[in-house]
Amino acid sequence: MTLHKHLKTIRAALLGLALFLGAGYPAAAQDIASPVPPAEGQGPALWVVRDADSTLYLFGTIHMLRPTTGWGTERVDRAFASASHLILEIDGSENQAILLPLIREHGLSPDRPLSSLLTQEELESLDAVARTIGASAAGMDPMRPWLAGVTVQSASIINAGYAAESGVEPILKARAATAGMTVSGFETPDEQIRMLAGFPEEGQLIYLRAALDYFGKAQAEVDQLVEAWVSGDIEAIRTLGIDPMRDTPLLYDALLVRRNTNWADQIEALLEGSGTIFIAVGALHLAGDDSVQEILRARGVEVERLP
Repeated sequence: MTLHKHLKTIRAALLGLALFLGAGYPAAAQDIASPVPPAEGQGPALWVVRDADSTLYLFGTIHMLRPTTGWGTERVDRAFASASHLILEIDGSENQAILLPLIREHGLSPDRPLSSLLTQEELESLDAVARTIGASAAGMDPMRPWLAGVTVQSASIINAGYAAESGVEPILKARAATAGMTVSGFETPDEQIRMLAGFPEEGQLIYLRAALDYFGKAQAEVDQLVEAWVSGDIEAIRTLGIDPMRDTPLLYDALLVRRNTNWADQIEALLEGSGTIFIAVGALHLAGDDSVQEILRARGVEVERLP
């Protein structure tokens, strides 16, 4: 099977990967021009780290949202407008010229197709899910289990009414471009894809099977998480999004603890410079005992949540 023969499926995988990595796709023109609907009540949480000549804002995001979700607040708008630099989890994952070679190298394994790893019942379930995004189990067959799992997980959220272009990151990135802000990422696409591809195959299969089982159940759970995020309820975010991950220590350590530690290192380095920076990363990274803030506090860095 050639890569071009499965181009439609690969495009779906790239979309799913971009959503998972958190950079999303560029916002449409109307999204740039139109303000984000205002949040009801307090709105999402915002933290700040300061020293004599640096101000770093920490804002938790949701990578996919419904277009009608209100999360805009004057607090966030003021912080963003004061910054000259936007830092995301990753910058550039919307660029298929970057992603396609990485997918070819780390996401495909024609010598060990999914059809040789899954049961017939699982393949039928995969095909049903794939068809909701215009793909098929046959088209996904060359994928490694981790990439198929990302695609299935993203499809479940998309089918619950959530969209990439309505997520926080592409909107902030579009605003940054309009304002002439510099944009960078804590990680590169290569680093994140290698992280996912580095899991043992059996662990990848566990993830894929869980994603298949999760399909169709996403709406209620994601709705609860978004509601907690919009209201600034960090404890609810921890309960809903982080505590379940602890049941899989390898995944929890790789996706949260090690990355949060790396980002805390980078934030400390940024404090050695000067200026105002707006940092926007997935909300799960800013909640719980192993959050970026708690790692910084353990190192003696003061982190303040803004009212």
